[in-house]
Parts: sequence; C-alpha cells; structure tokens
Amino acid sequence: MSGEQTDRAAIIREIAKKRVVYRLADMNSLPAPRDLTYRSTSGSALPMRIFYPTSALPRPVPVVFPLGYADPEGGVRTFGPVTSWAELFAASGMAAVVFANESPERDVHAALRHLRTEGNDLGLDTRRFALFATSGSVPVALSTLMHEQNVCCAALLYGYTMDMEGSTTVADMSAQAGFIDACAGRSVSDLPVAVPMLFVRAGRDQFPGLNDALDRVLVHALARNLPLTLINHASGAHGFDVDEDNDVSRGVIRQVLAFLQQYLA
Repeated sequence: MSGEQTDRAAIIREIAKKRVVYRLADMNSLPAPRDLTYRSTSGSALPMRIFYPTSALPRPVPVVFPLGYADPEGGVRTFGPVTSWAELFAASGMAAVVFANESPERDVHAALRHLRTEGNDLGLDTRRFALFATSGSVPVALSTLMHEQNVCCAALLYGYTMDMEGSTTVADMSAQAGFIDACAGRSVSDLPVAVPMLFVRAGRDQFPGLNDALDRVLVHALARNLPLTLINHASGAHGFDVDEDNDVSRGVIRQVLAFLQQYLA
C-alpha cells in the first residue's frame, strides 16, 4: 500500500469514528436494525441495513442513502456518521436505508427496486422514497433524482454537484478523491421540476471549488423555479454535522429533520 493510500485509509478510519453532533433521547431505545441482502446490477448479493422508528405504524417512507463510493463489503453500515444519521432519522419517526454497492451510480437503482418489491414484507411504504446524501455522494443522489420517478424529496448536505459553464471542478475532484461524477454531461435542466430539494451549504467549506459548483447549480435551479430550500451555514466547514458541536450546527440538523418530516408525513 502506497503512502497516499495509507494516509487515506487512516483518514477514513478516523472519520468512521465520528457521530452526528445532534442526538435525540429515542436514539437509545430504537429497535435493532434489520440486515438483509439485495441483488446488485451485476447480480452479486450485497448487504442492506434498515433502521426503523419505534412505531412502524403507519408504514414509514424510507430515507435512502445513495453512496458516491464503491463499498461492496458494506462497511458503511457501521460507519459512524452514516449510522448516527440513520439512527437520528429513525428516532424522528422515519425509516432509514443504507446499503453496500459495487457500482454507486447503478446499484442505487437496484436497491430501490428491491425496496419496491419487498416493501410490504419490510414494513415500509415504498411507493415513494426520500434521498439523503453528503459530500461526494451528492452527485449520485442528483443522478438518482434524474432517473427515478418516485422520489418525493432530497436532502443534500455540503456536496459536490455538477460541472456547469465550462468548469471541471467536480470532474477534477472526482478523479482526485474517488467519488463518482454521476452528473457528468448533465445539467440542472435534467432535474425533475416537482421534487423538493434541500441544499445545505457550508460557507467555510474547505474543499476546492465545491461551493463555486454548488452556487452555479443553485442559480440555474432558481432560474428554472425548482422547489429548492437553501440553508447557508455561513460559519460551517465541510462535515460540520460531525465536527462542530455547537448550537448552530445542531440547529441546521434540526432543520434537515424538519424538511424530511414535512414531505414524508
């Protein structure tokens, strides 16, 4: 393993220990998550984990976590930030679904097909879905919005989005950081006109060009009058939800929960 790979692996291990800075008392008394498998687009059996609220009546609409990175071993199921967000959603009365993948851009559709097919047995209302993504997973979430017909809303936090107006920022960072540039060749015109989207912008985001790309997307989305909500956390850095334990971060997280609850009620 090269020095660069070793450094990246160490960084991932450190991030994996982190948890969302906002907690609810009910997170300590949730039902055990349900582990199952689904079939990837290549036919492999891959793990999926579903986090349920304390009361599953009525059947909850699932919040699905698309990933921007290949994760065939399913390590994301025990990844601190993802697990704590999923528990937070469950404690707020929603269901959350995390899953492994071999091809991030394709396997999200396989995971959604599995949920639609097995929804009754899983105790979920899978006539519609919500999406939740952060950072390098946001391009896959946006691509999913462009292709899936029954997504009812999406919450997208401090994420790379898509290149526009001749910029190559997202493509360059995709090559450098390893996330999938799932919106390459796409534009805001490809986004659905009636799916509410929440964008959370970290005003002090330290990743090159992330906010420049996001700002272009927001301008074009507003020009199309798309149903978007923007939270500009002016003092927040990338990953504020796990790194910045303060009232402002917790307030933003509460707004994310309120947005999803509004459209999943």
